[in-house]
Amino acid sequence: MTDEDAPRPLLLYAGAELPWDELSDGLAERLRAWYRARPADGFTSRPALRKHVRQGVEAAQELARWLGPEWEVRYRDERHRTEKYVCWGCGQLYWGVEAHGSPAHPRDFVVHGEYRWYPLRADGFEDFAPDDPTAALDLSEELVGDLNRWSAQIDAAMDVWLQDRDDEAFRATHERLDDVGRELTLRVAPELGPGRTVRYGGLW
Repeated sequence: MTDEDAPRPLLLYAGAELPWDELSDGLAERLRAWYRARPADGFTSRPALRKHVRQGVEAAQELARWLGPEWEVRYRDERHRTEKYVCWGCGQLYWGVEAHGSPAHPRDFVVHGEYRWYPLRADGFEDFAPDDPTAALDLSEELVGDLNRWSAQIDAAMDVWLQDRDDEAFRATHERLDDVGRELTLRVAPELGPGRTVRYGGLW
């Protein structure tokens, strides 16, 4: 790996400079609110400090997931005075990058409709469910439900065609489901964040 290919380092603590332009509005506001919650002279209450650290861990995990593999996020724990790396895929914290090894978290995805298969594809995963924890996509519940319904509708359409062999009705259903697949792909893209890509692979 060349220096140009290496992940860009980022250390998160209250007040740290971040690539604000690359963050979603919701994530940026969450981080700014976390910054503002820290007293200028530090914490005098241990419960307040523990809460701030816990919220910081959650913010660091969301930040790492959003930025993806192109960034190397570390989190500074003010309570324990430690710094740990945050995995962009699984969200776990590690003392060093080597402790995690080389994760199999996929970066490039395909939305693809196929009979009796899950609606997503990625290198090393074949087909998988949109809420599969191994893929660590963290998609919204609404989008997960819509992807699963689309997959179920594809199965149902094929079952009907296998029974009645009505090609004209099948073509109409195919066009409708194809449009749905394209729309779902557009919805998946912004939820993945800038560190991952997605494309539409069509039906069957």
